[in-house]
Parts: sequence; structure tokens; C-alpha cells
Amino acid sequence: MTDFLWLMYLGFMGTTAIWFLIKGKYKNNITRLDFVISIITWLGLFGYVTETEMLTPLVWKIVFVFGLLWDVIFTIFFAERFAGDFDLHEEEEPMPLPAKLSGLIFVLPLYYGIFQYAF
Repeated sequence: MTDFLWLMYLGFMGTTAIWFLIKGKYKNNITRLDFVISIITWLGLFGYVTETEMLTPLVWKIVFVFGLLWDVIFTIFFAERFAGDFDLHEEEEPMPLPAKLSGLIFVLPLYYGIFQYAF
């Protein structure tokens, strides 16, 4: 059952990245960098879920640290700005930090898997 849930999560993460690519959501360098980092972390999760050896554990340790750091930085500073079509004339109150960080709950299994794969 656990393997099935991991495969479902792996499929969800991969499908989401591809859907964003097809919809043209990666329009600038920041979002393109986020896409590249997402693909690399997805490959780490794929290796963990399928028990496939890719690269060395040192590489995945680096991916774990920098990927997690990037997701936190992107969520705090960039995600709201690139969340979709927004009206520049509309003044909205910025989202509070705890609300922004709550979105990271969805990537916790990703980084748990990469951590298990690396260490």
C-alpha cells in the first residue's frame, strides 16, 4: 500500500510540473529555474520510490539541501508574484508568511523521499 501511495505522489508531482509546462506558466528565468529544480528533485524521488540508483548519495544530499532551500525561498519571495495572472492596478494585501509557508506541506513527502534516498 505504501508503494502505491508513493507512486501516486510521484505521478502527481510529475503531472503537475508537465501541466505547468504545457500551460506556459514558466515565462521568466525565476520560474524556469524552479522548473529545473523541480525536475531534479522529482528524479531524486523517482530514484527513491523505484529503488533505482542514480548518481551518488553526495549528489542527492546536495539536491536535498539546495532544493529545500530553494522551495522555501521561492515560496516566501516569488510564488505569490508568479501565482497567475494578476492585475498590476489592483492593490492587495500581501499574504502572511505562515500562509505562504503552509503551501510547503505539499512538498514535505518529496523532501522526505530525497532525504531517505540520500542518507
